[in-house]
Amino acid sequence: MLDQVSRTLVLIATLISSLPLAGQQEPPAISFREALDRAKKYGLEIQSANIAALLAREDRIQAKAAMLPAAQSFNQYIYTQGNDTPSGVFVSNDGVHVYNIQAQVHQDLSLTRRAEYRRAIAAEVVARAKADITARGIVSTVVQDYYAMVTAQRRLANAQQSLQDARKFLDITQKQEQGGEAAHADVVKAQIQAQQRQRDVSDAQLNIEKARLALAVIIFPDFRQDFTVVDDLNQVGPLAPFGEVQDLAARKSPELRAAQASVQQGRAEVSVARSAYLPALSFDYFYGVNANQIAHYNQDHLNNIGSAAQGTLTIPLWSWGSLQSKVKQAQLKQQQAEIELSYAQRQLMANLNSFYREAEVARAQLDSLRQSMDLSAESLRLTVLRYQAGEATALEVVDAQTTLAQARNAYDDGLSRYRIALANLQTLTGGL
Repeated sequence: MLDQVSRTLVLIATLISSLPLAGQQEPPAISFREALDRAKKYGLEIQSANIAALLAREDRIQAKAAMLPAAQSFNQYIYTQGNDTPSGVFVSNDGVHVYNIQAQVHQDLSLTRRAEYRRAIAAEVVARAKADITARGIVSTVVQDYYAMVTAQRRLANAQQSLQDARKFLDITQKQEQGGEAAHADVVKAQIQAQQRQRDVSDAQLNIEKARLALAVIIFPDFRQDFTVVDDLNQVGPLAPFGEVQDLAARKSPELRAAQASVQQGRAEVSVARSAYLPALSFDYFYGVNANQIAHYNQDHLNNIGSAAQGTLTIPLWSWGSLQSKVKQAQLKQQQAEIELSYAQRQLMANLNSFYREAEVARAQLDSLRQSMDLSAESLRLTVLRYQAGEATALEVVDAQTTLAQARNAYDDGLSRYRIALANLQTLTGGL
C-alpha cells in the first residue's frame, strides 16, 4: 500500500513537472482510440490500399457498363479527288463529297462480358478485404507503439521512485556514518546505487522520446512530438470465452474474406477463358445521314436521313492452342486461390489460439505480479528498518531496492502484455 502511494506521488510530481508554463499551450493527450483513428487516416499503407479498392470499384463499374448498350455520335466528312465521274477517283466513296452524321447504338451479347463483370466484382471484394487486412496491420503497429510509450512513461515513474529510494538510503548511510554506526563502504555502495538509478532515469526518458517518435510517424500527417498518450493499462477488461472469440474471428476475418473472394475471382477467370470458345454476337443500329450532301432530300428529292441495323456473329475457329492455354492458366490460378484459402483458414486458427493463450496467461499472471510488487516494497521497508537497527547490511538493502525496481517494471510489463494480447484478439474479431 505504501509503495502504491509512493508511486502515485511520483506520477503526480511527473505530471506537475511536465505542465506547460504560462502562455504555453498544453500538448494534446492522445487516447488509444484516437491514435487508431489517426493511423487509419494518415497511414501510408492504408491510404494506398483504399485507393486500390477504389480503383477496383471503377473496374467493376466499367465491366458492368460494357454489358449495356452504348450510344455515340459518328460525324465524318470524306473528300475524294474528282475525275469527271460521279464517284471520283475512289469508287467505294460513292462521290466526291461524302457526309456521315449518324447516331450509333452498339450492344454486345457475349458471355465473356458477363464473366468479366463477375470477375470485376470478385476483384473488388478482394481489394476491399486487402484494405481491411492493411488496416488491421496498422492497428497492430499502433497497439505496439502506443503501449510501448505508455510502458516507457511508467518505467520513467518507476525509475524516479527507485532514485528517491536510493537517495533516501544514501542519506541514511551518511547519517549512520556520521554517528559511527556504519562504515564508509556502505556510503560508497549507496552512492553507486543512486548513480545507477540516475542513469536509469535518463534511459527511461530516452525510451519515451524514441517511443513517441515511432508513434508520431503513424498518427500525424506532419512531424511533431508535442503530445502525450493516455495511460489506460489499469483498465483491465475481461476475456471473452474462446468459442465466442472463434465465431467472431471466422465471420469477420478479412484474410478469409480475401481468400474466399480470390477463389471466386479464379472461377470467374475460368469462365472468361472458356467463353472465348463460344460465338460472340453484337448488334449495331445507325440513324442519320450517309450521303453526298447535308440535306433532308438529295437532288432527286429522295430522303437522305434514315436508319440501318446490323448483327455480327463471330465464331472462333482456330487459335493455335492459345484458348486451351488460357483456360488451363485460369484453372491453375483458381487452384492456387483454393490452396491459399485453406492456408488462411489454418493460419487464422493458429493465430487465434496463440493470441488467446497469450491473453489467458498474461491475465492470470497479473495478480501474482501485483503481489510480488507489494511484497518487494514491504521487503525493502523491512530491510531498511533492519539496517537502521544494525541487523542488515547495505548489500541487502541495495538488493531489496533492485528487486523492487524489477517487480515494478515486471508488473507494468504484464499489464502491457495483456493489453497487447487482448488488442490482437480484438483485431482478429473485428473489435478494433
